[in-house]
Amino acid sequence: MARRPVHADRAAHLTAAAVAVLALAACSAPPRTTATGSPTPSAVAAPSPSGSPSPSGSPSSGPPAHIVVVVFENKSYRQVTQSGQAPWLHDLMASSLVFTDSHAVTHPSQPNYLALFSGSTQGVTDDHCPVSLGDRPNLARQLMDAGLGFVGYAEELPGAGSHACGAGGYAAKHNPWADFANVPASANQPFSAFPSTFDSLPTVSFVVPNLCHDMHDCSVGTGDTWAAEHLDGYRRWAGSHRSLLIVTFDEDDNSSANQILTLVAGAGVRPGQYPQRIDHYAVLRAIEDCYGLPALGAAASAPRIGICQPGTSSSP
Repeated sequence: MARRPVHADRAAHLTAAAVAVLALAACSAPPRTTATGSPTPSAVAAPSPSGSPSPSGSPSSGPPAHIVVVVFENKSYRQVTQSGQAPWLHDLMASSLVFTDSHAVTHPSQPNYLALFSGSTQGVTDDHCPVSLGDRPNLARQLMDAGLGFVGYAEELPGAGSHACGAGGYAAKHNPWADFANVPASANQPFSAFPSTFDSLPTVSFVVPNLCHDMHDCSVGTGDTWAAEHLDGYRRWAGSHRSLLIVTFDEDDNSSANQILTLVAGAGVRPGQYPQRIDHYAVLRAIEDCYGLPALGAAASAPRIGICQPGTSSSP
């Protein structure tokens, strides 16, 4: 399937992007950082976009202190949104910015993870291990070079820095940060290392459940129960601590549409459903925009979806 649809014209693209930007509080330029790589809050809140209403709750005082990205597996948008077995996700959607026309880049899993993490499928067209991508650009390296933090947490990873292809319910094909030599071993952690004190999280975290809890081998209900048990604490904390939760899926159930659920919850979010067509590259660009980082690879031509508004135009 095509990597990303081309908008009919620039005016339609700008209109869609503007709708999403109005959905969330504005963010300022990248903050100073602490020794641990977490951003220091700015003293002055950034203004809302001209003419837009202020979001409910306290205004943001800078880029998100933390973003946690959770990736589930192989379920279509309809399978999740119409499931009677996903009460936690449905409750989360009610308080989130939900993209109703979100799509994966391709099939199968592995190239989608690489697209989300590095702005490219890196020529990978299947699921295999090992994949060695050397020092190619990626989100973790961008963040670290900017003095910010990154950790990927994979459930059942055998140990910190492991390059195992699989163990129990862990699969390396769902762990793109392990493929890059310029991402240190300390940034590749089992999910058991995910902190219970959320302000000790790095600036950006990825969370990948195991093959059952991510819905790959098990039901939507099983994944929803796991999420309620392991993510609800952060979800509730994020709203009052200038932080965001992004939930997405690697791909759908192998259909040609490849439509998936993608949502953003947390501080400053104005809940609603937004029809702008996006993909994994757009999500990567949104994270990069939050911290003033240049867009990697195909993310540079993806639409800006405005989950934070840095001090730049909302148009590409």
